[in-house]
Amino acid sequence: MPDNQWKVFLDTNVLIAGLASSQGASGVILDLGEAEEIRIVISQYVLIEADRIFLSKFPHLIDRFRVFIKNLAPLLIDDPKPQVVHEANKVIELGDAPILAAVKSGSVDYLVTLDTKHFKTDKVREYVSIPIVTPGEFLEAFRAYWEQAGSP
Repeated sequence: MPDNQWKVFLDTNVLIAGLASSQGASGVILDLGEAEEIRIVISQYVLIEADRIFLSKFPHLIDRFRVFIKNLAPLLIDDPKPQVVHEANKVIELGDAPILAAVKSGSVDYLVTLDTKHFKTDKVREYVSIPIVTPGEFLEAFRAYWEQAGSP
C-alpha cells in the first residue's frame, strides 16, 4: 500500500451503513478501502460493537460483515488504555469515548462518523487534531484532493 495513503478511522455506524447499503457514501468509502485507495482503520472496540449490532439487528448480514472484514483486512488498532478512555470521556459520552480515544492514539488522518451530535462538537475538535467528517464530507475531501493532485 502506498505510504501517502490516507488512514481513515471508521466509526461503527459507518461500517454498518456501508454494508447495509452499498449505494450511499458509507458504501463508497468501504469500496475505496477494498480498492486500496484509502487505508481503513478500526479498533477492536469497533469490530466487536459492529459484530454485536449485526448479530442483533441485521442477522442476515452477519456473514457478509465477517467476510468483508476478513477480505478487507483493515488496520486494526488496539483499544486504548482505560485512562485514555477516561480522558476522552471528559469531552464525549462514555459510549463514544473508546472510539475517540482510539482515534487520538491511533495516528489516523480522518475520523468518519454518522454521529454528528456527539463527535462534531468544539470540545471533541479541540481534543483531536484530525478532521471529523461525515461520509459525504470525506468523499468531498477525497475527490478534491485527487482533482488537485491528478487522478489516482
